[in-house]
Amino acid sequence: MLLSMVLIPLAGAVLLGALGHRSAGLWCNIAVSAATLCAAGVMTARMLHDGPFTAWHHELFVDPLNVFLVDLTALVALSTAVFSRTYMRAEVRLGHLNPARLGVYHAMYQIFVFSMLLALISNNIGVLWIAMETATLSTALLVGLYRTPAGLEAAWKYFILCGVGIALALLGTIMVYFAAHSVLGAHRALLWTRLYGVRDRLNPAIMTIAFVFLIAGYGTKVGLVPFHAWLPDAHAEGPTPISAVLSGLLLNVALYAIVRFKALASAGTVTHWPGRLMIGFGLASVLFGAFSLGGQRDLKRLFSYSSIEHMGLATFAFGLGGPLATFAALLHMTAHSLTKSSVFFASGEVAQSEGTKDMDRITGIMDRNPALGWTFMGSALAILGTPPFGIFASEFLILIAALRRAPWSVPLLILALCVAFAAIFRRAQAMVFGSAAGPRIPTSPSLPVPLAHLLLVLVLGLAMPPLLAAWYTEAARLIAP
Repeated sequence: MLLSMVLIPLAGAVLLGALGHRSAGLWCNIAVSAATLCAAGVMTARMLHDGPFTAWHHELFVDPLNVFLVDLTALVALSTAVFSRTYMRAEVRLGHLNPARLGVYHAMYQIFVFSMLLALISNNIGVLWIAMETATLSTALLVGLYRTPAGLEAAWKYFILCGVGIALALLGTIMVYFAAHSVLGAHRALLWTRLYGVRDRLNPAIMTIAFVFLIAGYGTKVGLVPFHAWLPDAHAEGPTPISAVLSGLLLNVALYAIVRFKALASAGTVTHWPGRLMIGFGLASVLFGAFSLGGQRDLKRLFSYSSIEHMGLATFAFGLGGPLATFAALLHMTAHSLTKSSVFFASGEVAQSEGTKDMDRITGIMDRNPALGWTFMGSALAILGTPPFGIFASEFLILIAALRRAPWSVPLLILALCVAFAAIFRRAQAMVFGSAAGPRIPTSPSLPVPLAHLLLVLVLGLAMPPLLAAWYTEAARLIAP
C-alpha cells in the first residue's frame, strides 16, 4: 500500500517524460496525481482502522504526525496539477514556454511529488535525506524552466544554497547515526521508530552538535533566516504552479524533518536548547519576512517573503513545545499550505493576464474581472490571518501559547504580524480596487482551484473537522509529550 503511493508518481514521471509534451500530458498529470491521492486515502483509512504501522521490513511507516501531511501533500499536488492544465497551456500559447519543455515540467513535477511522499513515510533517516536531495534536483530544473537569465540565476542559486544546506543535514544525520549505533546496532540506528524508543539514551553532546547541523541544513530548505536567500528568487522566477508547491509542500516537509529530530534531541537534555534554537530562528524569520514585504514590487516575490514569515512562525511554535503550541503549529502548516498555494494561483492568473508581475503596473482587477478580483483579495486576506480563516485561528493559538511559555516574544510577534498585514493589504487593495486600466481580463477555467482552497481554509477557521483535530492532538502528543 505504501509502496504503491510512492511508485504511482514515480511511474507517472517515466510516462510523462515521454508523453508530457503532448496535449494529453496535461490530463495524464492530473490522472497520476488523482491516483496518488486515492492511494493516500487508502493508507489513511488503514491507519485510522489499525493505528500506526510499518511496512517493507520497517523501512516505511505511518503515524499521526506524517499521515495528515501525506494527505495534504497529495491534495495540494492534485489541485496544482489541475491548475497547471490551463495555466501552462496559456504559457505555451503566449510564447513564454517552449511546448517541448512541458515534458520536462510534468516529469519533474511527479518526481517532486514522489520525493516529498517518500520523505514523509520513510522510516529511515538516510532515505529521508536522499528524498530531500531528489526534491532539490527536480525543482531546480523546474525553477529554471523558462530559461530566462533571471530564471537560470534563480535555479543555480537554489541548487547551490540548498546543496550546501543538504550537505550540512547529511553531516547531522551521520552524527545521529553515530550516537545511536552503540545503542541500537548498525541498521536499526537509522530507523525513526527505533530511535524514538531510545531517545533518552542517546549521547546528549553528540545530539547537541548534530541538531545544530540539522537545523542549519533542513532550515535552508524551510527558508529560515539567515539561510533563506534562495527562496524569493526561486518563487518569483519559476512557473506559478511550482511556486505554489515549493511554498505549500517543500517547506512543510523540511520543517517536518526538523521537528522529528528535535523530538530526539530534546529527550537527552534538561536545558531545552533545541526548542530555544528553533524559537530564535523562527522569530528572526518572522521579523525579517514581515519587514521585507514593504519594499517589494514583484507580485510573486511579495508572497515569497510572506512564506518566510509564516514558516518562521510555525518553527517558533514548534520551538515553544507543549501540546497547545504544537497543535497550533500543525494547524498553521496546514492552513499556510492551502492558503499560500491559493495566493500563488491567483497571483499567477493576475500576472499572466496583465503580462507583468510589477505591482505598480497592475490596477483595477475588480472592475475588469470581479471573480478574479475577489479570489485574489480573499486569498490575500486569508494569508494575512484575517478572521475567520484558518490562519487567524492558528496565529491566535500561537500567541496564546507564547503568552504562557515566552511572554517576552508576544510584542515582537504582534509587531511583525501588523507590519505584514499593512504591507500586503496596501498592495492588494491598490491592485484590486484601484482605477481600471486596460481591457477586461478573461476568466480562467482554473479559477475554481484557488476558490476551493479558500473554502477549505475557511472551514479550518470556522469548524475544524473532529477527525483533523484528533490527528493534530495525537501528533502533538507524539512529538511534544
